[in-house]
Amino acid sequence: MANAQTCGQWPGWSWPAASVFKDRAEAGRALGRSLAPYASLRPVVAGLPRGGVPVAAHVAEQLGASLDIVVVRKIGCPWQPELGIGAIAEGGVRVLNDGLIEDLGIGLKELELATDRDRAELARRVRRYRGDTAALPVDDRVVILVDDGLATGYTARAAVEAVRRRGARRVIFATPVAPLDSVAAMRDVADDVVVVDKPASFLAIGDFYEDFSQTSDGEVVALLERAHQPGLAGYAEIGLHVFGDNEVARNLCRSAGYAETDVSMVKRLP
Repeated sequence: MANAQTCGQWPGWSWPAASVFKDRAEAGRALGRSLAPYASLRPVVAGLPRGGVPVAAHVAEQLGASLDIVVVRKIGCPWQPELGIGAIAEGGVRVLNDGLIEDLGIGLKELELATDRDRAELARRVRRYRGDTAALPVDDRVVILVDDGLATGYTARAAVEAVRRRGARRVIFATPVAPLDSVAAMRDVADDVVVVDKPASFLAIGDFYEDFSQTSDGEVVALLERAHQPGLAGYAEIGLHVFGDNEVARNLCRSAGYAETDVSMVKRLP
């Protein structure tokens, strides 16, 4: 992790120093260490595109877990699209900030038009990222949802609801950085919330990264394609979870050419 920096300076005073990550890769490694106790549960790690996917990829690698995504999309205010009034996720999920919608005087027709606009973009992203590949099954599984930061939390809430509808047994939301109030609110939604840094003063997620350049669609697709080529952990996952048998898991690893010393590390079923 990079040295602490002073963020958001104003004349004559400054916000308290906060830890700053070099990039999403470093943030993912730090988050993976914080999530180490979950490795034995054989979780599915799901990143929130775009920026959450490179973070999630490093988490999945450290935990020896499968990597997937949950595609979410902020619903923008009809006359100020950058202002989020809620979020949608694949599977028909919609989560709304009812208080803000009422304060802004957004009518039902305007809300539906804004939602339809963002549903079209959500569908485009699902096609772009997944192609013909189905989402990993999460029924009765522990799912760790990962994003590169947490601000208002509505896209995270939508992601939690999406995997719950698909049958996840337990949902953990994990992120490198989030403000204290947002962490408290997420604890009402997720079964657990894991955060590396919870700064008392928080303006924007990008303030806590030295490199917060935008993640492209192509990067998301490349990370998923690499993750879907099973390594030792991937073959073990197939044998243990799909077939429910230690020896099947070890034989799959042997067939893939892994040495016996590596195969012997495949854990027993609990």
